[in-house]
Order: sequence, then C-alpha cells, then structure tokens
Amino acid sequence: MKYILMMNTMKAGEGVPQWPKKDLQALVAFMRSFDRELRESGELVSAEGLAFPDQATLVRAGKDGAPVTDGVFPEGKEFLAGYWIVDVETPQRAFAIAARASAAPGPGGAPLNMPIEVRPVMSGPPPEML
Repeated sequence: MKYILMMNTMKAGEGVPQWPKKDLQALVAFMRSFDRELRESGELVSAEGLAFPDQATLVRAGKDGAPVTDGVFPEGKEFLAGYWIVDVETPQRAFAIAARASAAPGPGGAPLNMPIEVRPVMSGPPPEML
C-alpha cells in the first residue's frame, strides 16, 4: 500500500534558514542518507522538498474558468516542507518511516521531532462513491 508522509515544519521565515551552517549540513546529510536507504529498500516511490511559502501562489478558477491568483500567506503557523511517497506492506511500517523522518537532526544535533502526517494514497475513489 502506498502512503504519503508529509513533513510539516515551522512558521515561514523562522527556523532552518537561520541555523548554523554545520547544523544545516547535518540535516541535509541525514535527509540524503534517509532517502538513499528508502530507495535501496525499494520502499521509496517519490520524495521532494518544497520551496518556502513565500514562493507559493494560490490559484482558483474564475467565473470564466481562467486562473485567478492570490498572494502568498507566509504568516501561517506551519507549512508543508516536503513529502515522501512510500510503498510498504503495513501502516505500521509507514509510521516507523515517519518517526525516523521526524527525528531528523536540528540545531546541535537534537532531534527535531517535527510532525509527519501519514495518509494512504488512494488509487481511485472509494467504492461507496461509485
């Protein structure tokens, strides 16, 4: 079963970019190693980091169907920083992978314990919707 593990992180404009260089390097090294391990185990389907919210644009369809854009809202408390899609046998395995990602090193090497939202990836609408 596929699961998406969404890494939600601190408020935009705070945190990671202000860390000492050695702490940033430790985080990047952890993430690269983590992704490599998941790839080698065959569990990684996809993983991407996302730009900060100040680079986002909200889009919706206008009355004529043309895109209507709105500004960014970096004042949000947390934001989606990146995600992994994994293909694992059990939800418990997805939870174990999420816990490992959550414990990525922060300043001084202390675990970040950031929230990782885990959701099944649906291959289609639930039967009750058909």
